[in-house]
Amino acid sequence: MTDQDNFPPVRFAICGVGHIGRRHAALVAQRPGARLVALIDERDELRAGLAAEFPGVPFFRSLEEYLAQGPAADVLTVATPNGWHARQAVAGLRHGLHVVVEKPLALTVADARAIVETAQQTGRLVFGVMQNRYSPPAAWLKQLVDAGRLGDIYLVQMSCFWNRDARYYQPGGWRGTRALDGGTLFTQFSHFVDLLYWVFGDVANLTARFRDFNHQGITEFEDSGLVTFDLVRGGSGTLAYSTAVWDRNLESSLTVVAQRGSLRIAGQYLDKVAYCHVQDYALPALPPTNPANHYGPYQGSAANHVQVVDNVVETLHRGAAATTNAAEGLKVVEIIERIYALK
Repeated sequence: MTDQDNFPPVRFAICGVGHIGRRHAALVAQRPGARLVALIDERDELRAGLAAEFPGVPFFRSLEEYLAQGPAADVLTVATPNGWHARQAVAGLRHGLHVVVEKPLALTVADARAIVETAQQTGRLVFGVMQNRYSPPAAWLKQLVDAGRLGDIYLVQMSCFWNRDARYYQPGGWRGTRALDGGTLFTQFSHFVDLLYWVFGDVANLTARFRDFNHQGITEFEDSGLVTFDLVRGGSGTLAYSTAVWDRNLESSLTVVAQRGSLRIAGQYLDKVAYCHVQDYALPALPPTNPANHYGPYQGSAANHVQVVDNVVETLHRGAAATTNAAEGLKVVEIIERIYALK
């Protein structure tokens, strides 16, 4: 039996219909057990194209207009510029909607905490979009660490070397601004900070250096950083990141040196296990990783949004657990805020 045999469809309103919002809309429209009931975006020029792509789905120019006049929904998906996430998520929660929030949850701990507290007050759920958790190598690493197969963790090294140039940071847009983008760690790499936290726990004793090599004039913040930290559970680590890579993404990688072995997940999007040598252990065959998100001339991380939509439907229909909840989203914002406080 399908979801549709047992449950009414989960109704989604999508707020923000850029690259990622349109992907959310398409996945909702295609999934049994889900229904797309509204599209919301301030850019009226999108209306005709969206009407052709999603026939019969009404379009609203603002979240306020939708909440006042739109058809009922169960879930509001917030896929707008980062600086609007908190206000719009809180508005949706207060309207009685569950909320899906694209990464990052918010740009400040205070705003993220407001989302968490409003969700608690309203009894609604918040789902963060942290797509690295759905990567088969990342899920494998999480299981390996949780099972204690590696013993004590000694060193963790994460590297995120991507291309984001003037093709991405276009004049007049929200990307690259402090107010709406927030910074490289928020927009580009918050899901990698999330992966560190999800697998290894909290960090302490942070130090950081920041550089702006080739983004002067196109962003209001650094394009590269070197961060060191201690893991609260034991061990130390580094995070090296850059969007100054020429022409195309280089790699994302995570290397672990531990008591009973070493491993490395690599590829452009943590999509393969490049090395695994662990005591009394053989690497199992892992499911394939989804291909990268394509945005014209540049690429993002693995296209795992289908699992996000699945998780929302399964949670609301069957009581499954949210893969990334608001409290964990808050923690990622807090870690990034602590890093950026070192500037």
